Amino acid sequence: MRARLPSKRSRGTCKRGATPLSPGVSSLAQHWPIALIALVAGLARGFSGFGAALIFVPLAGALVTPAVSAPVLLIVDNVMALGLLPNAFRRAALPAVFVMAAGSLAGAPLGTYALAHLSTLTLRWGIAGLALAMLALLISGWRYGGAPHRWITVAAGVFAGFCSGVAQIGGPLVAAYWLGGASSAPSARASIIAYFAISSVVSTVTYAVGGLLTRDVFALSLLCAPAYGVGIGLGALGHSAADDPMYRRVSYGLIALAAVLSLPLWQARGA
Repeated sequence: MRARLPSKRSRGTCKRGATPLSPGVSSLAQHWPIALIALVAGLARGFSGFGAALIFVPLAGALVTPAVSAPVLLIVDNVMALGLLPNAFRRAALPAVFVMAAGSLAGAPLGTYALAHLSTLTLRWGIAGLALAMLALLISGWRYGGAPHRWITVAAGVFAGFCSGVAQIGGPLVAAYWLGGASSAPSARASIIAYFAISSVVSTVTYAVGGLLTRDVFALSLLCAPAYGVGIGLGALGHSAADDPMYRRVSYGLIALAAVLSLPLWQARGA
């Protein structure tokens, strides 16, 4: 039985070598590689604080299409991040957070529309390209150092919302924006967490309206959640024992490997 994805995607979903997900818990045993990818993504998240979407969405998307992998990560990561929210909302620069979140209201539906309507091959090339671009942004060390002008903040929210809607990979842009401002590091980190808590609600609504929160997505989320949680825990332990240059190199290497391996180029002959 084929995955119940939106009807407009049905033709593109099962072409290009993607494997449809069969509903039902018993069939999930066939998809243990996705749980392994979730474990690696969780390791990156716990080790460096970022990078889960840049690893999970491209690689898992090559197996079950991005229209499944992006909603799965949205669900799993939101559940695992609940414990971070109370402290984040206490320390965040909430007025600016709400301004950026307002921008995501425009960007996230556009990204979700692309996720629901573009062909699988187009999405995989686009997501791999976005992942590599975001990786380049992180490696460059660029930070937005200007004053947090309202319209710049809105524009950043629009683009980050689009990236989150299409692949849940808006994190590096938001991190670069907040960490380059005048806020203290704890306040900037709290603002990042608070922003994504709000933007995740927007993404959830747009995914639901777009028909992307299917039974298969929830079933696969149940499979991935334990592995993702274990990865976060192990990654956090590794972070406590590593110096800053080491954990950045490891995280960047994992993201680069995931983006390159997810390129449709490797399946071009069989597509």
